[in-house]
Amino acid sequence: MSAPSASSASAQTATAPTSVAPAAPAATARKYDRSLIEGPLAPAVWKLAWPTMLTNIIGGLQGIVDHVLVGNLVGFKGNAAIGVSMQIWIIVIVFISSIFTGMSVLVARFVGAGDEERANRTVYQAFLTAIILAAVMAAIGYFSAPHLLNFVNAAPEVQHEALPFLRTIFLFSGGMLVWFMATGALRSAGDARTPMVLGIAVTVLNAGLNVIFIRGLGPIPEFGTRGAAIGTSIATGLVALYSLAKMWRGTWVVAFPRDRKLAPDWTIIRQLFRFGLPTGIQGIAMNVGGVLMLSFIGSLAQSAAAQAAFAVSYSQLFSLITWTSVGLMGASAAIAGQNLGAGHPERAEQAVHIAARYGLTAATLIGSLFLFIPAKLLAVFGMHDPVVVSLGVHLLRVLSVSGLFIAVALTYTGGLQGTGDTKSPLYISIVSQVIVPLGICFVMKRVSTLDPIDIWLAILIGHITRCTLSVLRFRQGRWREIRVS
Repeated sequence: MSAPSASSASAQTATAPTSVAPAAPAATARKYDRSLIEGPLAPAVWKLAWPTMLTNIIGGLQGIVDHVLVGNLVGFKGNAAIGVSMQIWIIVIVFISSIFTGMSVLVARFVGAGDEERANRTVYQAFLTAIILAAVMAAIGYFSAPHLLNFVNAAPEVQHEALPFLRTIFLFSGGMLVWFMATGALRSAGDARTPMVLGIAVTVLNAGLNVIFIRGLGPIPEFGTRGAAIGTSIATGLVALYSLAKMWRGTWVVAFPRDRKLAPDWTIIRQLFRFGLPTGIQGIAMNVGGVLMLSFIGSLAQSAAAQAAFAVSYSQLFSLITWTSVGLMGASAAIAGQNLGAGHPERAEQAVHIAARYGLTAATLIGSLFLFIPAKLLAVFGMHDPVVVSLGVHLLRVLSVSGLFIAVALTYTGGLQGTGDTKSPLYISIVSQVIVPLGICFVMKRVSTLDPIDIWLAILIGHITRCTLSVLRFRQGRWREIRVS
């Protein structure tokens, strides 16, 4: 599930050393991949980056599978329903998942310092906190779903498809959260290949189950758009159960504590929120901005067509760039955090620069497809309506440029977050992803007629702003002073 992912204020700083623990025993040190903090840096970055990039492309493909099946079996109103629903749902998932950012900061530092015990305790406390929050948010989300769809001006025919999809996703989110938690913990500890395998498993299961539940098979009735939510929930739930079993048995590089102390540890939980909460607020701000952007799209003359074009072109096809870049963001965060924990800030800085170059290369390759064959890409989703195709082609061509800036922005965001500076990306995101693009749309609507191209260009300007501010903030180097207490 693309779950579906940034300032001038300083993050938590102190004059204490950045290392978090004394040198670990040799047996513990050998458990972790030390190539991330020793030896040639470029191969180490690539070693963690390529599985993470592939994992996130696969995660993006999971959403694409939903849209392809729904677009061909239900129609473009089903695509619009999934796009609108996911824009709402991702606000919730990003907030709850923010504790996993806090977890990743702590795990990377502890692994860099060779402290296995504290790394494992952090993972368990993140799991415990997420499950409690998911249960609360599921109840709230289920009953508020109709009001949220009204808020984004979803067309009546879109709401008809979107409501059961959104409610199903809210109710069965626990598996998705555990999957996110497990893959984030493994990646922060230096294991990027296991999350890749888990991502492939989720995507394959999701594709098969979606065919069954969308169309119906044998005794299973046809669920239509809601079937995509059912398939995703079952797929992530199965992989989550497998992940919990592996961590309970201690066969992965991260595990639940061996002493089986399962009560909440408020010291660790406070640290999870200390580093993670700014990322959660950042995610909420960005996605509230996305919901408000959908509201602007919903006010256009041909709102259903524009929402469908946005759902496929931006939420799905553009995810090939964003999820690749988010993968690199995770890689740069893990490597930067581990090297800072090991007392190597210069290596942390160099790793982020290398990850940014990888991201720029990938965005160039994918963006060329948006530029040269946009109509063919849209046709894969069953989009043949002339109005929808025209809007989608224009958006994809704008996104072919926008992707270059967001790729660089996200890798530097990873460098900031991985070292513990999670406040700066929050402020940068509010400015670049909320104030700038929404401000442009608001002004255009007031002084003239708001057209789709105005919205598409507002998105581009927001991404340029985010890239510029993220690079400047990272180069200030204040992240070097942050410590984990």
